[in-house]
Amino acid sequence: MAIRTITPLLMAMTMLISGTLLSQQYPGSIFDGSCDIGSCRITGSTEFQSESQEYLLTGSGDNIWFGSDQFHFAWKKLKGDFILSADVSFIGEGSHEHRKAGWMIRSGLDSGSPHVSAAVHGDGLASLQYRTVEGGETMENRSGVNAPDVIQLERKGDLFIFSAAVRGRPFDTVAVRQALMTGEVYAGLFVCSHDNTVAERAVFSNVRVTRPVWPGLVPYRDYLGSNLEILDIETGLRRVVFQAPNSIQAPNWTPDGRYLIYNSDGLLYRFDLETGRPEVINSEFATRNNNDHVLSFDGKMLGISHHAAEEDNKSIIYIMPAEGGTPERITAHGPSYLHGWSPDGRWLTYTAERNGNFDIYKISVKKKSEVRLTDAPGLDDGSEYSPDGKYIYFNSVRTGTMKLWRMKPDGSQQEQVTFDGYNDWFPHLSPDGKQIVFLSFMPEVRADDHPFYKHVYIRKITIPEPGTGRQDFESQTPEVIAYLYGGQGTINVPGWSPDGKRVAFVSNSGPITE
Repeated sequence: MAIRTITPLLMAMTMLISGTLLSQQYPGSIFDGSCDIGSCRITGSTEFQSESQEYLLTGSGDNIWFGSDQFHFAWKKLKGDFILSADVSFIGEGSHEHRKAGWMIRSGLDSGSPHVSAAVHGDGLASLQYRTVEGGETMENRSGVNAPDVIQLERKGDLFIFSAAVRGRPFDTVAVRQALMTGEVYAGLFVCSHDNTVAERAVFSNVRVTRPVWPGLVPYRDYLGSNLEILDIETGLRRVVFQAPNSIQAPNWTPDGRYLIYNSDGLLYRFDLETGRPEVINSEFATRNNNDHVLSFDGKMLGISHHAAEEDNKSIIYIMPAEGGTPERITAHGPSYLHGWSPDGRWLTYTAERNGNFDIYKISVKKKSEVRLTDAPGLDDGSEYSPDGKYIYFNSVRTGTMKLWRMKPDGSQQEQVTFDGYNDWFPHLSPDGKQIVFLSFMPEVRADDHPFYKHVYIRKITIPEPGTGRQDFESQTPEVIAYLYGGQGTINVPGWSPDGKRVAFVSNSGPITE
């Protein structure tokens, strides 16, 4: 469900400016430069692998400790608050157990400069290391995670937060305050061999520099930029295929595998994965579309949720040809927020407010007759049919925490699917019906809210097969498959690739250049 107001001026500007002019391709390396810090005997290097968008760093150096350092550093100058995130792994067994790699924020490029570092060591130690004054001693706060391969370092005023995880698990965090490190800094990736006579290598993937929201940002009026990303489910590797300085949201993947459909500023766009270019989909009068749009299983029809002026700007559901055309109204009343088609194309399922409560409904495409499926107090949302048509999955706040549920298509046999302390939204089933990916907000986010611009996880569970002995829903621990900054608009709609190997989603950031 998405609630959105679009101004006439913004609409007019959007219709005059093409999606390609509002956006750009992934630019390559995000760093300004790279160099050795201190007296490194073997010259280090930084290589950007454009196909995988990974960074390969090579470096020597005795240590990053005591009052001076030696290491290789790929850096970018940054001001203000920011979030640095990456997956990290060493290449080869290495010659020293204390070789280290990770993120570093540094006041200068001198060997004794104050710094804060998120360091992963060859023996598995992970720690937040820091030097408070020029040439001073290095100190550390150790993480509770051993041998993490996902790390994040965030500057929030004078607070520096190190988050670490073994891929698939939630973050564990430690923090330190550094009052002298709040100005312009050098921020980037590093590798140190801990033996100045040898060079070590580390590879960094899913590298992101994120600008979070600024104080005073007004939701649904002010927006950060967007990264259109594709995640490989098996490897965890993410690739940015498109960037936009405005808000793009909720990518659908077409059944032919060639396009992603997303919404931006009230319009719908078709993004060509081969050419890297988007184009506006003609939806005629429907120019106030939110991020609740869904393709039929055969890919021929597109269901949309348009804020109709004649209905006091309430969201109304329409259907139209996927290639564009005249929308046909389906729901008589609003607000109605579309989330799924039945596999046979006969029904739509959606969230609607009727008599003061948001529940799940379905409606016949031909007869346009609305059927209420849930009646629990509080919000029920995000409904989606399983590919075999046997279940409708959805999220509900009925237990006090937003969790995933499922029911039969007639609303019977409602059962809970996820059980831990996170707030889970928007269940999306893989094409083979065996897995569910969904968005998880941290427990501190209000259970019935799915805001923009938060630290979130995309997680995955397996659907139990009756009689096979596979674990049931309650015994499963959901696997984190992506750690990102996003929320509303990230994965509101089905975004699986047709082969079930990848998922499309949107992450967010303000501009990383001053």
